[in-house]
Amino acid sequence: MRIPAGEKLRFLIAGAFNTLFGMADTFACTWLFLYLRPGQPKLMTSAATVVSTVLNITVSFFSYKFFVFRTRGNAIPEYLRSLLVYLPNIAISVLLVVPLTGFFLHLQSTHAYAPYVAQACIVVGSIIFSFLGHKHFTFRKREPPPAIGVAEP
Repeated sequence: MRIPAGEKLRFLIAGAFNTLFGMADTFACTWLFLYLRPGQPKLMTSAATVVSTVLNITVSFFSYKFFVFRTRGNAIPEYLRSLLVYLPNIAISVLLVVPLTGFFLHLQSTHAYAPYVAQACIVVGSIIFSFLGHKHFTFRKREPPPAIGVAEP
């Protein structure tokens, strides 16, 4: 197995950190919101999800900006572009989980673990989509315009 180098390795490290942070943050926000309003579990879980999602996207953005792609300046436009990478990724994941789970339920070798196999496929796809989206859209390096010069005789 070949170990990825440079940007790809940094992306995998940041992704592992972001995943662990996201899981811990989501559970912490849920616990806090339920602690504050224990009589409204549905509302508080929804509110905690919204708050933790915004926080998780922001932490991911900064880890990719400064650790992976190492860009300077342009934070607001890059952040807005990162949202454009995450939103379709979330939508695609939500749309694919049911049919993928159904597909893996029909296979004898994956029947017992179908939801987990489906989610694993989505995670792999999300990692690839996220890397390409951030590399080529969120943190793309703009080429300087060609110098307009006078042709020499």
